[in-house]
Amino acid sequence: MNTCHTCSPRTQTFIGLGLMAFMAATRFQHFGDTLHLPDASWAIFFIAGFYLSPGWFLALLAGAVGIDVASVGWMGVSGYCLTPAYAAMLPAYAALWFGGRWLARRASNDMAGFARLAGAGAAATSAAFVISNGAFYWFGGRVAETSLAQFAQTFIDYAPAFFGSTLMYLAVAAAAHALAQRRPELARHA
Repeated sequence: MNTCHTCSPRTQTFIGLGLMAFMAATRFQHFGDTLHLPDASWAIFFIAGFYLSPGWFLALLAGAVGIDVASVGWMGVSGYCLTPAYAAMLPAYAALWFGGRWLARRASNDMAGFARLAGAGAAATSAAFVISNGAFYWFGGRVAETSLAQFAQTFIDYAPAFFGSTLMYLAVAAAAHALAQRRPELARHA
């Protein structure tokens, strides 16, 4: 299965810039609404880990931070989430990236490959959510009195949106990948 780690620099650039553009297009409205798609950032870090060389991690990280700074500084988006705990986004994004890297070495175009995608996507998203949400809850300075019960409730309240949007985007990416893998096969039979 081609994961593109050995793709030409041109192909890597095309994929990387496409992912960055999609992140910019979806990041401003984190959970989406009737006019905006949900934030694709978490899925993008996973997908980039699957397809791109490691240098793209830093480029995507800079893009995500830049979008957040522009949102808060120039577009009037609330800076509520920008606390000292924001630094935990680095390991959260890294968990997603490494989930994609792990999958790239084990990917296949069969049911077992799909099961690995679902498992790796869910595991990486879980790790990213625990890191980012935990850091915000425990170290963000926004919650006056913390407790494990209240933290568990925040998990219940917010995890479905993060998991739903991330796994939805990963499913779309998997379908696009499967179609791209079959394209040469279809051309031979035409």
